[in-house]
Amino acid sequence: MIRVQNLVKKFGDLTAVKDITFEVKQGEIFAFLGPNGAGKTTTIKMLTTLLHPTSGSIELDGLDPTVKAKEARQRFGIVFQDPSLDAEQTAWENMDLHGVLYHVPRKVRAERTEQLLKLFELWDRKDSYVKTFSGGMKRRLEIARGFLHTPKILFLDEPTLGLDPQSRNQLWTHVRRLNETEKTTVFLTTHYMDEADRVAHRIAIIDHGTIVAQGTSAELKERTQSDSLEGAFLALTGTSLRDESADPKAGLRAVARMWRR
Repeated sequence: MIRVQNLVKKFGDLTAVKDITFEVKQGEIFAFLGPNGAGKTTTIKMLTTLLHPTSGSIELDGLDPTVKAKEARQRFGIVFQDPSLDAEQTAWENMDLHGVLYHVPRKVRAERTEQLLKLFELWDRKDSYVKTFSGGMKRRLEIARGFLHTPKILFLDEPTLGLDPQSRNQLWTHVRRLNETEKTTVFLTTHYMDEADRVAHRIAIIDHGTIVAQGTSAELKERTQSDSLEGAFLALTGTSLRDESADPKAGLRAVARMWRR
């Protein structure tokens, strides 16, 4: 479903992603892990047409997103690390606008919105403004919206950042259910190793722009002789602190850039 070969991204003299290669199978939940600044978000932006690779190749469901960007966007959904909902609209309006952008027919749009809002336990708040929602409710709405147009691939960039354990558990329960029932391929990044250990079928770890390991959680633990995925992650990436700046409006701007193209 996703095929990446020798992918490189340079920003001037900085090489953010260095010759990475990996594949994600149809219906797989694939975790892409790494420290801050390792190249995770840059890779996702290339996969989702927001950045053009310096070199290398990408295939999404058989399409090259650098050549057929509009067609590729119809095949995937995305939940950005930063908020991308319109807080001045209701939950229903956010879902409906997303459906319009993806050319989902009105009847299908309404049926799908009701189904997803009920699944993510937001139906009773469908007419409430998003600005009144808690962080967990906003995240559930963003992910429900990502599934609206029945994408073949869903990209989740740190979707549970800052959520409490109950909200995180609930969110992944819903995502796994849709992964199983609709066979949606899920490509996720997270800093919560327990999440990746619990939900991912396979894992790739990137550090300093290079993939340093790939495999199942069990395989990574065995390779590093660790008793936890966190232990394996630290063994592969080291223990030094990393830093990465955050832009609270980056998600909204990314959405705008995607649909201007």
